[in-house]
Amino acid sequence: MDRIDLFRTFVRVVDSASFTRAAAVLGLPRSSVSAAIQDLEARVGARLLHRTTRRVSPTQDGVAFYERCLRVIADVEEAESLFRQTAVGPSGKLRIDVPSRIGRLIVAPALPDFLARYPEIDIDLSMTDRAVNLIEDSVDCVLRVGPQGDSTLIARAICDLPLINVASRAYLGKHGVPTAPADLDGHLAVNYASPSTGRIEEWEWVENGEARILPMRSRVTVNSAEAYIACCLAGLGLIQIPAFDVKVHLASGELVEVMPDHRAASMPMALLYPHRRHFSRRLQVFADWLEALLKRDLLS
Repeated sequence: MDRIDLFRTFVRVVDSASFTRAAAVLGLPRSSVSAAIQDLEARVGARLLHRTTRRVSPTQDGVAFYERCLRVIADVEEAESLFRQTAVGPSGKLRIDVPSRIGRLIVAPALPDFLARYPEIDIDLSMTDRAVNLIEDSVDCVLRVGPQGDSTLIARAICDLPLINVASRAYLGKHGVPTAPADLDGHLAVNYASPSTGRIEEWEWVENGEARILPMRSRVTVNSAEAYIACCLAGLGLIQIPAFDVKVHLASGELVEVMPDHRAASMPMALLYPHRRHFSRRLQVFADWLEALLKRDLLS
């Protein structure tokens, strides 16, 4: 391998925390990846990785060298594509993860437009409702809704997602229409459990500028947005949901908004990517396209 390929291999091993996973992503035998790291350590005269049977992690020298490698690789890729971008535009593959409903309803239908604009970019699109680990899963960026807890990632704020309270007509016909939080004692909710933590979300609303919460009775708990909406449509209880998620059901009359003056606080949405000095041109154009798309479709 030349020096830049050694740097790329080292970065992939650190990102993956595994020789085996790095080899799979690079399409190389594990022995070749291990030999490359040994060669690199010999060249720089320092031990760069701690190796155990379960995990690989950078040494103190390895951490410093990793940051240098990222800068060198980014500079080399930028130099290599300087003139090619003018002729054919950004190129390469992007691995993206988005929430399942946003992916199915908004991103996937619009992808033909993006791919037509950038014919040299390929997309590996994952749609999940769990928190993906960008480093371990070798993902270039993720779209997340809610508080962004990982300070090691760069967050590009997109917008705040309005939440509304809804129920089916059948449910309201049976249980009555709540008009204020005081009415909720006589109602059921469909519980939503985080697919990452298992934590059940409590009923929320904002009153006099402060967030209020209330545990509600429920006979059904789900861990996906699709199931959440399906159970609400089946008349199993009230739900709090991003407005875009149920726009079609509200228009058809299947679902009805209740307590519009007692909504939960809007949820922040951001595009997250690893903390690096540069990010690729292909990621930059995708992020710009995705932000414009989401603001158009989610806030209209």
